[in-house]
Amino acid sequence: MENENHRETLATRLGFLLLSAGCAVGLGNVWRFPYIVGKYGGGIFVFLYLFFLIVLGLPVLMIELAIGRAGRANLVGATEKLSEGRHTRLWGTLFRCTFFGNACLMMYYTSVSGWLIAYATNFLTGDLMKVTGPEAVGNYFGELLASPGRQTGYMLLAVAVSTLLCCGSLRNTVERSVKYMMSALFLMMLVLIVNSFYMPNAAEGLKFYLTPNWQNFSSHIWETVFAAWGQAFFTLSLGVGSMTIFGSYIGWKKPLITEASHIVVLDTAVALAAGLIIFPICASYGVDVGGGPGLIFVSLPNLFQQMPGGSFWGFLFFAFLSLAALTTIVAVFENMIAFLMDECKFSRPSAALTVGIGIAVLSMPCVLGPNLLKSFQPLGEGSGVLDLEDFIVSQNLLPLGSLLMALFCTLSAGWGRKGFEAEINAALRKPMPSAFFFYCRWILPIIILIVFAMGYYHTFRS
Repeated sequence: MENENHRETLATRLGFLLLSAGCAVGLGNVWRFPYIVGKYGGGIFVFLYLFFLIVLGLPVLMIELAIGRAGRANLVGATEKLSEGRHTRLWGTLFRCTFFGNACLMMYYTSVSGWLIAYATNFLTGDLMKVTGPEAVGNYFGELLASPGRQTGYMLLAVAVSTLLCCGSLRNTVERSVKYMMSALFLMMLVLIVNSFYMPNAAEGLKFYLTPNWQNFSSHIWETVFAAWGQAFFTLSLGVGSMTIFGSYIGWKKPLITEASHIVVLDTAVALAAGLIIFPICASYGVDVGGGPGLIFVSLPNLFQQMPGGSFWGFLFFAFLSLAALTTIVAVFENMIAFLMDECKFSRPSAALTVGIGIAVLSMPCVLGPNLLKSFQPLGEGSGVLDLEDFIVSQNLLPLGSLLMALFCTLSAGWGRKGFEAEINAALRKPMPSAFFFYCRWILPIIILIVFAMGYYHTFRS
């Protein structure tokens, strides 16, 4: 049923959960998570990550969903409506920056998604099986980055697929397609886990992954704590309104804490499953899982070549990664499309095409970064366009956007605690304790500011 503003709505609760989880589930879960677990000593990092998901990620997610459901609009429209004349223009101006945040995220996310599609395609055709040896696989990745044409083609493919899916109606096309993609993702994930468990040294890999390494932790205490803190914060794609729009599509029958918890569980399950896939394989073939992002694009392809049926397993793994990336692109596109529909009165097809064409153009600097623009090193030697764009989003827009949302919900100059508390308590049999709202008002902003400051410290400390 359409709501009172005749906005599009999702057909099912499962559609909401999978579309929201699709936004959260992405490269941070299956690309970054395994290698930082390896870098920071296994099980103790996993424990800290789960802890910070609860104390940091879950409250911010509830805030985003609350704003969306109460305002029945994108982040800008919702905050302008909920502020009711109390500095409405100021809040609207501040939150318009989130539209730029979505665009900036997609400027490099689509390029990396193109790399994944390239690997999946070349494992499927068998071309990558012909590239033997770690050095040759590394050269293959280098050649991909050095080719503006190939990168552009795969990036445009990712953008085109996502744009076409978003051109259709929310229920019949976007919701349904994400259901299929997420179902396929979970199925691939289970098949890959089972295969990993049959690796020769699977038990050793799982032991490293799940057992706390106290010696490693004691020598890198604060670095490990802040790494887990940052990963828990960034993995849910909070701070740029991507989750707010999905909150606007749901009704008041389900408590927000329940919906937010399910999203966190699905997102976490994929991240943990990525470790269950990667650690047994690496342990069986003697690969350092803390070796950085090259683990995905160099080390693992080399391992798949050594495995029986490696072409199939390589294709399945990179198809899994590609689907995780595409669900995020579709979900973020949906947020940007909703903004254009709500604020600029675009039709859905026009908004989708505008977003698709705009992102394709804006993605070109990242595509050209490793080749024609390789002399541009904005964050120091060895950095590039992708690093700058990731820094702008991850270290600035995500934490600052989340901080603004927390303040908006708890300050009388914004929405205010009364309205926020009523929205959080809707459909709850027993209201949330007052300590939760005290936490959101005073403690959570301090934590976010620390995350923000530590991001700058780790980026520029050398």
